[in-house]
Amino acid sequence: MTKRPLNLLWLQSGGCGGCTLSLIGAEGPDLITSLATAGIEVLWHPSLSAETGRGVIAIMERVTSGEVPLDILCLEGAVMRGPNGTGRFHMMAGTGRPVMDWIGELAAVASHVVAVGSCAAFGGITAAGANHVDACGLAYEGTEPGGLLGHGFLSKSGLPVINVAGCPIHPDWLTETLHQIAAGRFDRGQIDEWERPVSYTNHLVHHGCSRNEFYEFKASAERLCDLGCMMENLGCKGTQARADCNIRPWNGSGSCIDGGYPCINCTSPGFEEPGHSFTATPKVSGIPVGLPTDMPKAWFVALAALSKAATPVRLKTNATADHVAVPPHDKQKRRP
Repeated sequence: MTKRPLNLLWLQSGGCGGCTLSLIGAEGPDLITSLATAGIEVLWHPSLSAETGRGVIAIMERVTSGEVPLDILCLEGAVMRGPNGTGRFHMMAGTGRPVMDWIGELAAVASHVVAVGSCAAFGGITAAGANHVDACGLAYEGTEPGGLLGHGFLSKSGLPVINVAGCPIHPDWLTETLHQIAAGRFDRGQIDEWERPVSYTNHLVHHGCSRNEFYEFKASAERLCDLGCMMENLGCKGTQARADCNIRPWNGSGSCIDGGYPCINCTSPGFEEPGHSFTATPKVSGIPVGLPTDMPKAWFVALAALSKAATPVRLKTNATADHVAVPPHDKQKRRP
């Protein structure tokens, strides 16, 4: 008996579309091949599908009526509930209904509901500041349970909303999750405490960081163009952020840190409002407030002092340079 393809429907709400842009750049394999290999058929995606207007509405009506099964509902962007809970800041053209109503109705018939990106998961950038549009995630409002669907929401598969968080997501975070769903191998053991896939949140951004040698000796950068560790002075949260950005390179070659910018912990709820500049490290008595995950403050202070005392001249010099000023030297070869 031939297994039918899994149906996926993708909606976009309050956001920049950056997760779709990232996803389209998937490599090894490309997005279309990845979906086909998993046996996933896209009923509609705003950037991949030809249908517009009435054609899209017809697809959604066939899904909500039960005529067409919906295996995976993906939402990109935050849900916009304003003004005053009406959702009229974001209407579905041609239906006279708010997008949030369509999301709720589709989620009720979906076997799996996937929040694509931190906006859909937690509200993200769209919910920052005064949040005049009353933006929220599918199951969270920032760090608080709730969102559009409510804390107790379970899809037809018995799973909560799967939060593939990131700003934007790495394409593999989503395609890997979709493959697990298609293979029937995605269950509660595959999500962490924020319902994010553990396939990428079992790691820290710090793992595989190209600046780890500088971190070990607390040889710190002072400017964004410097080569040293950006934790002490430039706000890098790689030792706290849950993601595998430096293990699973973006576009096959790099990460934010490799690009010279500190990790801002974009997979975490509330990352968009840290209370300080993204490129500044808050300190108390000279000690960074955001210490590495699971590390006691006393140990950090003691180890940092020892590390700084033992910092090689090479690292101390290169940390505040914008290029390798002092290269490594093999001790077996005597300098002239």
